[in-house]
Amino acid sequence: MSEENKNTSEVQEETADNPVTEETEEGKASAEEISEEMENAEETSDVLDEESEETQSEGKTKTSFFGKKKKEKDKKEQQIEELTDRLKRNMAEFDNFRKRTEKEKASMYIIGAKDIVEKILPVVDNFERGLAQAPEEDPFAEGIKMIYKQLMTTLDEMGVKPIEAIGKEFDPNFHNAVMHVEDEEAGENIIVEEFQKGYTYKEFVVRHSMVKVAN
Repeated sequence: MSEENKNTSEVQEETADNPVTEETEEGKASAEEISEEMENAEETSDVLDEESEETQSEGKTKTSFFGKKKKEKDKKEQQIEELTDRLKRNMAEFDNFRKRTEKEKASMYIIGAKDIVEKILPVVDNFERGLAQAPEEDPFAEGIKMIYKQLMTTLDEMGVKPIEAIGKEFDPNFHNAVMHVEDEEAGENIIVEEFQKGYTYKEFVVRHSMVKVAN
């Protein structure tokens, strides 16, 4: 073999050896890159899964939070309604109590005033009897008459009124019949005589009139 052929053969062998080595190194590099990409993909998938779990957990937390808030709101509204209803009932009861108390107070006042008026009426009767027997144009009798008029004016201002009797139809609510008489001139059930004057205090009878009734 000549020296040129020998060199050519060596070059061909070196050339044949180098591609195989480069291809092997390139294959190893590709495998490593693929492995890294797969690992990165797996890490990315894990991160996404964790984020998804966190998002779901956060969504549940928000739903639970708003649900709790809604329940608390409904409970507060119910408590407000109960307190409002209780307040209205208490106000109605107080109003009824106030009206009942005022009515009882007025009744007690009327009862007390009637009792006082009833005790004064015998004094009024004595004034009238004395004036009926007093001589006319007597200075003393005139003075008694003035006192009597002042007393009757005061009683009238207080609400004490005499009950009309003579010539009126008998009414058991105001009159007390102690005698009956047959009188053709008088109408039926008409009062013809009054023995004792009756009085009312603010439309309440303090004393019934003592009367004689015809027919």
